[in-house]
Amino acid sequence: MAEGVVPEVTGPLVRPRRLRRTPGLRRMVAETVVTPAQLILPVFVREGIGEPVPIASMPGVVQHTRDSLRKAAAEAADLGLGGVMLFGIPERKDATGSGAIDPGGILNLAIADVVGEVGDALTVMSDLCLDEFTDHGHCGVLTPDGRVDNDRTLELYAEMARAHADAGVDMVGPSGMMDGQVRVVRDALDAEGHTDISILAYSAKYASAFFGPFREAVASSLEGDRRTYQQDYANATEGVREALLDVEQGADLVMVKPALGYLDVVRRVRDAVDVPVAAYNVSGEYAMVEAAAAQGWIDREPAILETLTSIRRAGADVVLTYWAAEAASLLTSR
Repeated sequence: MAEGVVPEVTGPLVRPRRLRRTPGLRRMVAETVVTPAQLILPVFVREGIGEPVPIASMPGVVQHTRDSLRKAAAEAADLGLGGVMLFGIPERKDATGSGAIDPGGILNLAIADVVGEVGDALTVMSDLCLDEFTDHGHCGVLTPDGRVDNDRTLELYAEMARAHADAGVDMVGPSGMMDGQVRVVRDALDAEGHTDISILAYSAKYASAFFGPFREAVASSLEGDRRTYQQDYANATEGVREALLDVEQGADLVMVKPALGYLDVVRRVRDAVDVPVAAYNVSGEYAMVEAAAAQGWIDREPAILETLTSIRRAGADVVLTYWAAEAASLLTSR
């Protein structure tokens, strides 16, 4: 080629693939990052069992004893997880879910156990709802004609919040989708001097088919469905409205549940509020990946990380997932 002659460019000038060429390059320009601190592990503790009980529809997940729960919490803290969300499964249920308020009830004991085990190394969260404790399986008390009584239920949520606070919880998660629940819980906590306890509001919680395995996990007694108080999956604007109402009432974080079928809602809520947004990667989403992987149809570990990254990419600051502990190990070994 003659001196001073510029070679003709025969290929594309812009080549986005340059930044995908090596693992180091891909890490450097990654737009979305998942870290263990952004992950919350939901855990189940069951009264009256001597050893952990596997949950058939959720391979790898168990109903814990109080002892095994303490060990799981310590492991979560060692892994650097953001927190644990505790769900209690009582031996006995009744129409008003009285075990949820009893200081000696399984959930209140579990809160104290975990706080005593991990201290400030892990955020201890509690599910503030009656459904695990009622013999009819609904998230509140019923009227004589079988409807959920919103305002009477709020009175019990206030009592439950005080019980969780007395047990030492860091954050309560009102999840029953009762109108006004965040305000009532905030007022109840503040009136007892628990002004530092934060609220993760289950703001956009949909009546979803993907909750199925969870009902096995908590030995649900549900009669009928929850469509009169959980949201219609056809609606996204409603989810944003609920989140905004919860922020007005004092929520410190808001949540969208489920996650994968509602990534558009996650994004819309993230754009609308000025508090952190959580999303719950629910039991049915977990079970689908596990079942497909067990059949050899998908590559399990990459699918887990891709799932969690997609939820973060949609705008979630925090992700509740049954893979939290495993994902933390995968992330730190990459």
